Amino acid sequence: MPRLLNALSIDLEDWFHAELVRPHVAHTWPQRRVEWAVAPILQLLERYDVRATFFVVGDVVEHHPDLVRALFEAGHEIGCHGWSHRMLWDLEPELFAQELERFDRAAQKVMPLGEIIGYRAPSFSLDERSAWAIDMLLERGYRYDSSIYPVRTPLYGLPGAPDRPYGLDAGDLRRDAEGSEGLVEFPMTAWSLLGTAIPISGGTYMRFLPQGLWRVMLNKVNQEGRPFVIYAHPWELDSGTPRIEKLSFGERLITYHGIDSALKKLEMLLQTFRLAPLRTVLRLPHERVAP
Repeated sequence: MPRLLNALSIDLEDWFHAELVRPHVAHTWPQRRVEWAVAPILQLLERYDVRATFFVVGDVVEHHPDLVRALFEAGHEIGCHGWSHRMLWDLEPELFAQELERFDRAAQKVMPLGEIIGYRAPSFSLDERSAWAIDMLLERGYRYDSSIYPVRTPLYGLPGAPDRPYGLDAGDLRRDAEGSEGLVEFPMTAWSLLGTAIPISGGTYMRFLPQGLWRVMLNKVNQEGRPFVIYAHPWELDSGTPRIEKLSFGERLITYHGIDSALKKLEMLLQTFRLAPLRTVLRLPHERVAP
């Protein structure tokens, strides 16, 4: 039986966009490291001839247009990760509309806007409080979303949501609106152990889980007949990521633990699994109808 095709995504943001870090650098001029941090990731992807989806923060598009253009020209998919990396429930509809418009203005300077068909909310901040964003994404021509984590965490999550790609219903985010004209949702991957859903999509979970155990869990997901989606941030694979001393012990642990070994775990993924951009796994060739 052919191995399943799984989705690989990189949330292309700088170290100071991270949710726990951003409040401590909001009034300073931080050193930008995103190009340095993403370079080893790009080298690995090139070595294993893998393409990924890069969900890009608009601030990165504005300050690093040549990087985003190079990613697109290399065959990677570009998606929207908002403008400021503020969570949806902190924005409200009017500010969200302004962020989407600002992102489009910056992105269309580096690539065809119609190629951007996917969206991921910062910090997976799509749930019942922010379901209003779905219709706004549809109005701007987006085809899919990848923002829902079907596990409750202290920061985000929508327990009870489907654990595989499904049709998104703005009225009930847990209902599969299969066959509708709405957005397709590619939720973050969780694996159930004794009735408990364990988040394993990547990011913090990638850094905390032992490599062998993580590989076993991802294999189990594929054995269930469903593709997984992995995400990672360049700053959490970069040993030179600046440390913010003002963070609490728990915040430092969540933000920095396992950074030194994360790049090796990414290489394990590339060696072990079939990986591709989200639009490829979802079989969504249609271009976005840009406003």
